[in-house]
Amino acid sequence: MGRLWWLLLLAVCAAVAAGCADDDNGGGGSDSESPTRLVVSAAASMTEALEQCGPEFGTAETADVKMSFAGSDELAAQIRQGAKVDVYAAANTRLPDDLHADGLLGTPVEFATNEFVLAVTKDSEIDSVEDLTMEGTTMVIGSESVPIGSYTRETLAKLPPDQEKAILANVRSNEPDVKGIVGKLTQGAADAGFVYVTDVNATNGELRAIKLPAELGPQVTYGAGVVGKSEQQALGQRFVNGLTDGACADALEEAGFGPAP
Repeated sequence: MGRLWWLLLLAVCAAVAAGCADDDNGGGGSDSESPTRLVVSAAASMTEALEQCGPEFGTAETADVKMSFAGSDELAAQIRQGAKVDVYAAANTRLPDDLHADGLLGTPVEFATNEFVLAVTKDSEIDSVEDLTMEGTTMVIGSESVPIGSYTRETLAKLPPDQEKAILANVRSNEPDVKGIVGKLTQGAADAGFVYVTDVNATNGELRAIKLPAELGPQVTYGAGVVGKSEQQALGQRFVNGLTDGACADALEEAGFGPAP
């Protein structure tokens, strides 16, 4: 009788232990099913488009997509300093190419284009680049190191020297990214600034875009790649591929971006 009792006790303990093991493994949901974190650093001009498509990509891939938006130059500097980033998307091709040349980024992909425009408030009397030379006009532009700032200086350098000088004299601030320019314009802190047409579209009518003559406008091409030290190479590459064919490509097109050249 004592032996039988002892065997029954062992059986009960074994059953309890098995149940505890199942609980530790999460039952029907194991740790292996937890979303994989994917960190995407992207140029500020892509904020609205990528915030729209990021969750859809995350759902399809069982991934937790974390977006970080700023000036392309700032994001590139963070990667050089060892920031834990998986995908980098810039508003030019030079910065991704430089990171690739230094072994910090996989082969970059050109995935979109944008239109460089002059932005003014909807009721502004400014209608052309020439109007920017008028005394009392206030300008806000991107800093020289960020793509929107380099595109601006490239454009102004094509003007007659006296016009370029007069416009630069009207500049009141240099912003670290395109959203800073848009913010100053919508707040009424400046009369005009150079941005991308997608940024004007995102203001829902608060700003008006003035197209530039073809000979002045720069070719704005976006590039992206997977960061070399990323632990999510395959997932990161699928995100990059989706910028040209997928939900993010559709979101970019809807926001006003053009296809890669």
